[in-house]
Amino acid sequence: MSRQRSRDTGVEMALRRALHATGLRYRVHKRPVKGVRREADIVFGPSRVAVFVDGCFWHACPEHATWPKNNQEFWRAKIEGNQSRDQETDARLAEAGWLSVRVWEHEKVDDAVVRVRAAVDGRRAAR
Repeated sequence: MSRQRSRDTGVEMALRRALHATGLRYRVHKRPVKGVRREADIVFGPSRVAVFVDGCFWHACPEHATWPKNNQEFWRAKIEGNQSRDQETDARLAEAGWLSVRVWEHEKVDDAVVRVRAAVDGRRAAR
């Protein structure tokens, strides 16, 4: 497990390249809110949009999640803990005026770019 990448994964890099190609500029692997020990994969500071790229296994994707047969209790607790932490993160960011956008690793990059772009543009227009 220690060899599993948590940053700069292939999906994340593809999304970043596609977002950059549309003209969006962002920060990577930053804490959007001081005092909240959660790091977003992509952060649009002025728009207050935080993008998280979630792995299907680690965050229990509704389409692709699988539950390991070995050590079931450990893995269920681990994955459900990830899900509850994701929900708490979204709530804490929302309290601070941020919008969280969750992108699944299986999502087509073009579809994710449209969602992220819409969120950023919508927040910019609201200012």
